[in-house]
Amino acid sequence: MTTKPNALPWLLLSALVIVLDQLSKWWALAALQPVGLPHPVIPGFLNWTLAYNPGAAFSFLAWGDGWQRWFFVALALVISAVLVVWLARTARRDWRTALPLSMVIGGAIGNLIDRLHAAQVTDFIDVQFGNWHYPVFNLADCGITVGAVLLVAFGLFGGKGQGGVR
Repeated sequence: MTTKPNALPWLLLSALVIVLDQLSKWWALAALQPVGLPHPVIPGFLNWTLAYNPGAAFSFLAWGDGWQRWFFVALALVISAVLVVWLARTARRDWRTALPLSMVIGGAIGNLIDRLHAAQVTDFIDVQFGNWHYPVFNLADCGITVGAVLLVAFGLFGGKGQGGVR
């Protein structure tokens, strides 16, 4: 009985997302003081602005008294474990599944490191259109979002290649 190579080597992409996320947060902490002061990159569109978020996306549950930290730690661990199992059951050449799963895993672990280390996530990418500002985010959030969008897009529009394999 032969087994097909699984997609676990794609975890190297997860590791790259984690490293880039942590390096960018280290840079933001060193270069973007004080908290909340915008540093224009493209005036009127993009700023680097140091912010902290004890909650999740859009500051969801940020008002909690600390329990949300452990909730989001547990959630990241469970989701990452489920996605690693999914990768293990995915054929290595199925990049339309492996790529987005790896990005989500890397982003989840990048923010998990922040929660374990500082009880909050470091954000610094501040996008605006006129007076409207999107919530400040980081590279881990980009990995999660882009990975989730790709997973849905490839699932809906990816189609099947030869022999029923994508």
